[in-house]
Amino acid sequence: MYRRERHSVTDLKIHLVCVTKYRKPVFTAESLKLIEDSFRTVATKMNFQVLEFNGEADHVHVLIEYPPKLSISQIANTLKGVSSRRYGQAGNKKPHKEALWSPSYFAVSVGGAPIEVLKRYIENQSRERKGGA
Repeated sequence: MYRRERHSVTDLKIHLVCVTKYRKPVFTAESLKLIEDSFRTVATKMNFQVLEFNGEADHVHVLIEYPPKLSISQIANTLKGVSSRRYGQAGNKKPHKEALWSPSYFAVSVGGAPIEVLKRYIENQSRERKGGA
């Protein structure tokens, strides 16, 4: 399904992985649900979608579909900031002082055709010949 907006049609998806500070195993099933709810609330407010969410004691995996006006760093930082705040407000202990998350994240684009298929497709496009050459 494509995202249709006023001046664009896109299909941008990323697999985002966020780890806890020092990879401390702090998440329980209940706290992962809280993190997921936080992520989905942020997604609604920022106009992107959480397609899948899962996690373990020290990290979460999220599949996100997003509009071209948002950067991956904006998405990741907002998700981590809001979820960290809500996690603390719920009375959960953070791995390090005020920090729930490591400052880094992993993101990879997903979906669409493999890069080699796209390269072949572009290579095989005929150029409209105009004039001499």
